[in-house]
Amino acid sequence: MLDPQELFELAADVPDISGAVLLCDFRGFMDAGSAAEGVSDHLLETFEHTEIARFNVDQLVDYRARRPSMTFASDRWEDYEAPQLVAYLLRDETGRPLVLLTGQEPDFQWERFTAAVTQLVERWGVALTVGMHGIPMGAPHTRPLGITPHATNVELLRGRRSLFNRLKVPGNVAALLELRLGEAGHDAMGFAVHVPHYLAQSAYPAASVTLLETITSITGLSIPLEELREAARQVDAEVDEQVRASDEVADVVEALERQYDLYTESVAGEENLLVQDESQLPTADELGAELERFLADQRGKE
Repeated sequence: MLDPQELFELAADVPDISGAVLLCDFRGFMDAGSAAEGVSDHLLETFEHTEIARFNVDQLVDYRARRPSMTFASDRWEDYEAPQLVAYLLRDETGRPLVLLTGQEPDFQWERFTAAVTQLVERWGVALTVGMHGIPMGAPHTRPLGITPHATNVELLRGRRSLFNRLKVPGNVAALLELRLGEAGHDAMGFAVHVPHYLAQSAYPAASVTLLETITSITGLSIPLEELREAARQVDAEVDEQVRASDEVADVVEALERQYDLYTESVAGEENLLVQDESQLPTADELGAELERFLADQRGKE
């Protein structure tokens, strides 16, 4: 392996941040509802931040797969939006250090990249690394959003359970980083918030709120949430208004609610949901597709 340290450049004057939490938001894999992106944007808008490390994306990103935007102005090229992968130092309301690593998910050299981040974790004395993203689920927006948690040490989960047992999914850098950090003896975990799949392609602040509430409850970080919660209330109100405009779509949401409630009741009663007779309900994919079509029609009328 080539030297991982050559993948990044450090700021000259990084202070002692021992005990910091490292939050990772890698763009390009999956982030339904822009859940993690919303957390990153909120943190950078709320707190002063300083760049403390920058990765060499020329070695990590496939430009032809994800072509960066350029601006053409009449007779010349005016601007180039270069991809970035940057670590920012922030401090929460109590002054506790928080590092946000955000930017393009690497396309190449995953092992070298995770080794490089592990070096930074050790250099900075990071106490806990946390990954985050959103995943689409057949659930209604009118019910609490679920979270799938995972960690290198089960004690980090504090009793939180996953909906899933064992399954194979496409790999991603955040998952590999968590795995490699655990193998190196470091605490790491991740959270996937369940976003209603008919809202997965839009920014859905409620998903960012759920992610950040979960992260703060685990880490003890003090982060103001009211602005993000207000944005979530406004978006939910807009979705509710669109749903009320169609009896057909309202029926779809009610069917999703019944599915959701059946599941939560089965979990509470330790029953197997698969034995329930749900033949009268359409599938989650059918419900989601129908609602997506309706919301797209509404957006086209604006």
